[in-house]
Amino acid sequence: MQMRICIVTPYIIKSDGQGRANYEIVLEAIRCDHQVSLVARHIEPDLYKNPLVECISLSVDQFPTELLRGVIFANRSASWLRSHRDEFDVVLACGAVTSAASDVNVIHFVHSAWLQSPMHTWKIRQDLYGAYQWLFSALNARWEKASLLKTKVVVAVSDNIKRELIDIGIPSDRIRVIYNGVDLDEFTPIACDRSQFGLPENVNLALFTGDIKTNRKNLDTVLKALVNVPNLHLAVIGNTERSPYPELAKQLGVSDRIYFLGYRRDVSKIMQAVDFFVFPSRYEPFGMVVSEAMASGLPVITTAVSGVASIITTECGIILSNPEDSTALTDALKKLTNDSELRIQMGRSARAIAEQHSWKSKSQQYIHLLKEFSKRV
Repeated sequence: MQMRICIVTPYIIKSDGQGRANYEIVLEAIRCDHQVSLVARHIEPDLYKNPLVECISLSVDQFPTELLRGVIFANRSASWLRSHRDEFDVVLACGAVTSAASDVNVIHFVHSAWLQSPMHTWKIRQDLYGAYQWLFSALNARWEKASLLKTKVVVAVSDNIKRELIDIGIPSDRIRVIYNGVDLDEFTPIACDRSQFGLPENVNLALFTGDIKTNRKNLDTVLKALVNVPNLHLAVIGNTERSPYPELAKQLGVSDRIYFLGYRRDVSKIMQAVDFFVFPSRYEPFGMVVSEAMASGLPVITTAVSGVASIITTECGIILSNPEDSTALTDALKKLTNDSELRIQMGRSARAIAEQHSWKSKSQQYIHLLKEFSKRV
């Protein structure tokens, strides 16, 4: 049975966590010969060429803030969807991306849970930027709940998110859990020369990647822990514009061992050039970058608040119970830094676990779910 699917979401691109999940769903729909209409801000170029795909690009990049861009996109997508709803068998949305009703809503981030966190940006920085972050989280939490109450089924990308959704009043019997997947071909354990990235050879080298403009990913605790692990160097992937962390590294006296690489599209290659991955996020609904590191054959350090912790065992990674415990993080860094044989063993186990979570297996689950809620059934 061929379905007519509509997907409403800001990003359907390979280089974005949520966008990558959407991209893989589209690929599986195409493989199954379904027709797909994409209502989005940014769409992977190769999808425009497929005869089964209709691309409705709603550009809002010209507006000044992400909050305003989100509001305008939600209104424009709702207007378009109300005019075309009868053309589709099933509509999938991602959070509060449209004020129109959907059949399936996929949640990668629960704004109310982050707002309540003691480490929310507003609680750390009570300035204009912190106030904007509070407003962004508070409004999105309200819109998000309204969207979820109008949909038929909610997909949580981790068990943590499911618990957070129940906390805001979403009935548990309307929630399905589908973990995010990983590209096992792109992220694979092949040795790679560090020098091409400007990274030093013959040193112990860890990797951190994520948004380093805010405190959520917790690079500050990593830098503080690094002070007590003098034989460890760290590569950092993330846009340094308006980031406080290059200056913090200088203040801590570790800048000679930190390599800020900026925003990169070759993350998979850089993962092949390092020894292990560290990601002690303060709030992380899933943490796809961790499973990508695992697929690359890297031991991982993360926190229990990360959704991806559900797939990590002691054989492949270290899970910290408290993101603020710099002593525990220091001990974990020392353990992996000082035992190269342990890193090899853990890396093999990490790859084996990642192989159980391919994108193909996850996208197939989404297609089955869309069939279940299609009006053709």
